[in-house]
Amino acid sequence: MHIQPSNPCFPDIAFVDAKCEHCDSGSNTNSLKQMITLYALHWIGGLLKMQLQSMSLGKGWNFKFAFNPLRIKIGGSLQDHVVYGVGGVKNCPNFIKNEDSLFGFSQGCLPMERWDQLNNFFNQTGVKVTFGLNALLGRNRSEIEKGLWVGDWQSQNAGDFMKYTISKGYKVDSYEFGNQLSGAGMGASVEAEQYGKDIVVLKNLVKELHPDPKTQPKVLGPSGYYDEKWFNSFLEVSGHDVVDGVTHHIYNLGPGDDPNMIAKIQDPSYLNQVSQTYKGVLNIVNKFKPQSGAWVSESGGALHGGTKDLSPTFADGFWYLDQLGMASVRVVTKAVVITVTV
Repeated sequence: MHIQPSNPCFPDIAFVDAKCEHCDSGSNTNSLKQMITLYALHWIGGLLKMQLQSMSLGKGWNFKFAFNPLRIKIGGSLQDHVVYGVGGVKNCPNFIKNEDSLFGFSQGCLPMERWDQLNNFFNQTGVKVTFGLNALLGRNRSEIEKGLWVGDWQSQNAGDFMKYTISKGYKVDSYEFGNQLSGAGMGASVEAEQYGKDIVVLKNLVKELHPDPKTQPKVLGPSGYYDEKWFNSFLEVSGHDVVDGVTHHIYNLGPGDDPNMIAKIQDPSYLNQVSQTYKGVLNIVNKFKPQSGAWVSESGGALHGGTKDLSPTFADGFWYLDQLGMASVRVVTKAVVITVTV
C-alpha cells in the first residue's frame, strides 16, 4: 500500500493507491477490501471550487479500481452549515470566513449547477456517493447550554435537494445525517433523543421519494465520536429499520500540532487504546441494529487537518494500516470505510 501526498488540485486529501494480491480468501480480508473505498470531498476543502475537468479518468487522477467500488463521501466539517440552492432557496452564496459564525465560516450554499458538474464527474468514475446532509437546519442555539442546538430538524431543503437529484437521474448510494453532533459534539451538538426522532423523519422522506426498496438510498448516522450513553439513546429512539449504517469517527492521535505525534504513531500500546471504541460501537450495533453494521465514516488519525510534514508521508502508514487491521478484526460488518484527510 502506498499513501501518496495530496494532489495539487485538491490539497486537503491524501490519496491511497492500494493493491490487494489475495483479497478473496476469508472474511477478514474481504472486510479489509471494503475498507479502502472512501475518498472524502470536504466542503472546507474546496468542493465548490476544485477543477473537475482535470480530475476525470485519464486527465489527472489515476484511479485504480483494485478495490471496487470506490466510494466518495461529500461532507465534513461544514456540512451542517450548508443549504442547497433549489426550491425556496434563491440566494446561494459561497462560504465566507467569519470567526463569529459556526465553525468560523458564514453559511454556504451548494448551487445545483455545481451539483450537476459533480455528478458528471461521479458518472465518469463510476463511484458510489455518500452525501452528508445538514442536520442543524431549522435548529437554534440553546440559551441554556453552550454548544447545544435545539428544535426539530427542518427537512424541506433536503427534500427539495433529493427531488432535484431524482429528477436528474443522479445516483446517491446513501445519505449521512449530520457531522460530529453526537455527545459533546465538535462546535455544536444535538441531544440523542432529538437526533433519533429527526433521523426517523429523514428515513421517511427517503422512503417517500424512493418507494422502490431496491433503489432506495441508505440512511447513515450519527457520524460523530462514539459516546456510549448518547449512542444508546439515539439508537433506542430511532427504532428498527431506520439506520442502515451506524457511522462513527476516529481521530485517536489527537490534535495535529502535537510535537510527539511521531512517537504516538510508532507506539503499538498507544494505537491499541482505540480498540475499546471499536468494541463499544460493535456491542451497541449488535444490541440495537445488528442488520445495520458499523461504519468508520471518517478518520484521519490526527485532528484539524493532520500533522504537517507527517500525515502525507510514509510514517503515517503505521497508523493507517493499524486502523485497517483493527477494524477488520474487531468490526466484521457489512461495510467499513475509512476516510483519510490531511
